[in-house]
Amino acid sequence: MARIATSIFLVLLSSFSASAQDIDTTIMGMHFTMDEVVIKAAKKGWDVDGFIRRMKTDTTFYKAFLGLKVVPYTSDNEITFYDEVGKNIAHLENRTEQTVKANCKTVRISNEKVSGNYFDRKKQPRYYTSQLLHNLFTKPCENECGISDLIAQNKVEKPRMDKNIEQLKQLVFNPGSKISGVPLAGNKVSIFEEKISTKYEFKLKFVSFNGDECYLFQAIPKEAYKDDVVFNQLDTWFRIDDFAIVARDYALSYHTLLFDFDVKMKVRLEKVGKRLLPSTIDYSGNWHVLSQKRERAKFRILFDY
Repeated sequence: MARIATSIFLVLLSSFSASAQDIDTTIMGMHFTMDEVVIKAAKKGWDVDGFIRRMKTDTTFYKAFLGLKVVPYTSDNEITFYDEVGKNIAHLENRTEQTVKANCKTVRISNEKVSGNYFDRKKQPRYYTSQLLHNLFTKPCENECGISDLIAQNKVEKPRMDKNIEQLKQLVFNPGSKISGVPLAGNKVSIFEEKISTKYEFKLKFVSFNGDECYLFQAIPKEAYKDDVVFNQLDTWFRIDDFAIVARDYALSYHTLLFDFDVKMKVRLEKVGKRLLPSTIDYSGNWHVLSQKRERAKFRILFDY
């Protein structure tokens, strides 16, 4: 079926002249707009179908973050919380230093500066966002062994807080996949499934990004469905040379009586040896759960290997 679909697509392309502009087409049930460079690449034999299948099932981005578990690195971390008028109410800066020996890691935190009500009386992060950030990137440990970056080994039954972290990681690091346990919004993030994909326009075009030639894949909600989707923006840059993901930008929002969130993220990756690993994470979020106070936060993490 994939070969037949690709053949049909190439026949469609052959009807366009070399000077054609963007075209609209349907691939694997999804509406696509493609630019001239992509069209020419397909006419020369590039497997567009294969690329879309890879996009739908890609786990390399998620794998890049799991890779943080098993490599030595330092990161400079900064997070700030704001009130409803934009006043700074809590702030934290610190540095994470991770060392790895054999199959064991040690994480130490240094250069910490704190202001406002960041911690509670027990010296624990007061805010849910900071708790997640702490557990993901800034949690000290001494000689923790049995670490792994294998996806299968990182999907095990965990306590509630760890489950929430896993859901967050899935939402952020493996977009497009269904997330169980997230009320009402869980199914709506599956943007590649037929019921959800029809609510989006997809674009594929050639761009230059930080000196690399890339294919930019974009998912943009259709005007009629913009209030009924979770991803308001999903941009992914694939380096043409090896199809490595070098960057992703997100904008997510959803509103119910029980909870609401409006989050934007920018993630950049880099090649370190044979691994693809995060280089920067920028987050800006405003969210509220019925039983908790609203949280407005920004954080930035800069990694060095």
